[in-house]
Order: sequence, then C-alpha cells, then structure tokens
Amino acid sequence: MIQFANPTADLFVPDDTESGQAFGRTTHLGVGAHQDDLEVMALHGILACYKQPQKWFGGVTVTNGAGSSRTNEYADYTDEQMQAVRAEEQRKAAVVGEFGFVAQLGYPSSTVKQPGNSDFAVDLRMILAATKPEVVYTHNLADKHDTHVAVVVPLIRALREMPAAERPVEVYGVEVWRDLNWLLDDEKVLLDMANRPNLVRALISIFDSQISGGKRYDLALEGRLRSNATFFDSHAVDDMTLASYAMDLKPLVDEPSLDIVKYVDGYVERFREDVRSRVSRFTGD
Repeated sequence: MIQFANPTADLFVPDDTESGQAFGRTTHLGVGAHQDDLEVMALHGILACYKQPQKWFGGVTVTNGAGSSRTNEYADYTDEQMQAVRAEEQRKAAVVGEFGFVAQLGYPSSTVKQPGNSDFAVDLRMILAATKPEVVYTHNLADKHDTHVAVVVPLIRALREMPAAERPVEVYGVEVWRDLNWLLDDEKVLLDMANRPNLVRALISIFDSQISGGKRYDLALEGRLRSNATFFDSHAVDDMTLASYAMDLKPLVDEPSLDIVKYVDGYVERFREDVRSRVSRFTGD
C-alpha cells in the first residue's frame, strides 16, 4: 500500500491495478509542479508509453492548483473549487494518456517553495524507490517559475540518494516557463513529439480551467513544438514536425559532488561566450 506524507494526496490508477503494482511497472516517470505540467514537459514519455504493454508512464503533480489563474466562467471559483477542478482535469488526462498512475501530492505552492521541506522530499524518495524508473522528466533548472525550480532541486537530491544500479538511465529537465532554444545546439536534448500529434493536442486541451480561464496553452504548446522542430537547424530541412528541448540532468544525478547552481551556470556561460564570439567575428573586437 502506497502511503504519502500528505494525507490529502490523491493517487489515481486509470486501469485499477493495485497501487504497488502500478508503481512497480513504471518505466517513464514525470515529476511536475502543477496540473498540466506533465502534459507539457513529459509529453515525450507519455507518447513513448502509449499503447506499449511493456512501458508505463507514471505522473507526479506536486502542488494542489490553488493559485491557478481564472477568468470567464471560472472567475468566481474559490481556491478550494479550483483545486477540485484541476485535480479532476489531471485524472482525466491520465485516462486519455493511459498513464500507469498519477499521484497528486496536494502541497500548497508556498510549502513547496520552502527549502528543505521534509514531507515533500519524503514523498519523492518513496515514489522513486517504488517505481525505479528508467527515464525521468521534470522541469529544467533555468525555468523562470519559482515553484518549478523548487520541485526539480529536491528531485535531483532524491535521485542522488538512490543506489547507483537503480538510478534512471536518463533524466531530462524540459522547457515550460522559458524555452531552451538558447542552449548550444550540441547541448540540447531534442525530444521528438511527432508520434500521435492528435494526442499532444488532446492532452493539453483537457485543462479547460486554464484555457477557458485565460491561458491558451493548447495553441502555445503546439506553436512551440513546431517552432523547435523548424528552428533547430538553419541549414537543414526539418527532420521532425514537433519537438521539445530538454537539459540533460543525468550528470547531476550521477555525480553528487557537482554543484547544482554551477551546473546550470555553465550552460549560461557557454551561451554567453558563443554569442560574444559570433558578434566579435564581425566587429573586429
């Protein structure tokens, strides 16, 4: 029996498999801050597992959705009402995407952003121990949303605590709030989303409280994925039609001595030097 630190956490298994078995069959795991984050940054894993009997996607949504934007028919919803709506939308997405499970941990965003939150860290460690995923998707360290970064840092630390033999083979920090087109091309992880573009549209469109509530994530996501595929290489024809960019976080997991801040700062510095070098070639400086 799976037990979470937060008594209000919600675990949903679409095919009614026993929870321990549902966790144990997981091959691809997405850990996101909010409802609908999985459907943006973990799409690659969802698509990889869809209709694949030997692959299962498990999703973790950390916060409770209380601070969501809201207009139109949702304008007068209370935080409690929005939490219920967003939780149900996440469960619907799990059904459509045929997730192995989705765990909504139900923490307020303010709690998640407190460094060293022990309950949150306990849940992450428990989930990783129970799933032992081969691939993990989460937010990237250059994301501009505080809650997103507050999720990925303790996740990296929890992954570091796993026995080396049980750690995932791949760990990706994927773009949501701030795209990753600024990464040097040889440092971008290019995730192909061309498989089932209809499912890409369908999953994000489930979150009506956000789309009708004032944020056109459905249009923005497809636009970004199409732009990534086209603008990746200026001298080659498109190899993909839909693509997402990710930051490789695996080195941080395998080398606990690596400083997390310095690791992401390295990406920024290499980008800076690339820009300076290119401009300097034409200014003579």
